[in-house]
Amino acid sequence: MSVTVVDTNVVLVANGQHQDISPECVKNCALILASVMKNGRLALDDGFLILLEYQNKTQPKNGNRPGDAFVKWALNNRCNAKWVDQVSLLEHDERVFESFPDDAELANFDAPDRKFVAVSGAHPDKPHIAQAADSKWLDWAPALQRNGIEVDFLCKADIQRFHENKFGA
Repeated sequence: MSVTVVDTNVVLVANGQHQDISPECVKNCALILASVMKNGRLALDDGFLILLEYQNKTQPKNGNRPGDAFVKWALNNRCNAKWVDQVSLLEHDERVFESFPDDAELANFDAPDRKFVAVSGAHPDKPHIAQAADSKWLDWAPALQRNGIEVDFLCKADIQRFHENKFGA
């Protein structure tokens, strides 16, 4: 079973909570969430940072939308080692987390998103990070890859379009 770190925007896109996303992207996000729940494993931090972010933007009690169902599953299985790997994140004064790469090209990486990279970096398998719609990650992906962290872009056409609209060609 492969281990995956799931960025919150994947959950939100699967729920239809992101504007200007293609139906294909919504489908891709829902499929990756279903795949993690059925055949994979989820990597989380043991400090509840990722789960708290998921919960702040979803309605897991209802579980009616794909992202809500995923968050409900993650909450129910967070202590089940069969489905969820929890890693400890150590704080760092400059990088926020010790397991976030010490790389000058990542100095401007969004602080709230560092937890996803840190979880991958702290996990022994360095699981891929599922990313849907945050176009800034396109610029950071090469530096992350150089540091052993892979990003799986689930919505390549959408994220490229967002990047071009935000930053130009």
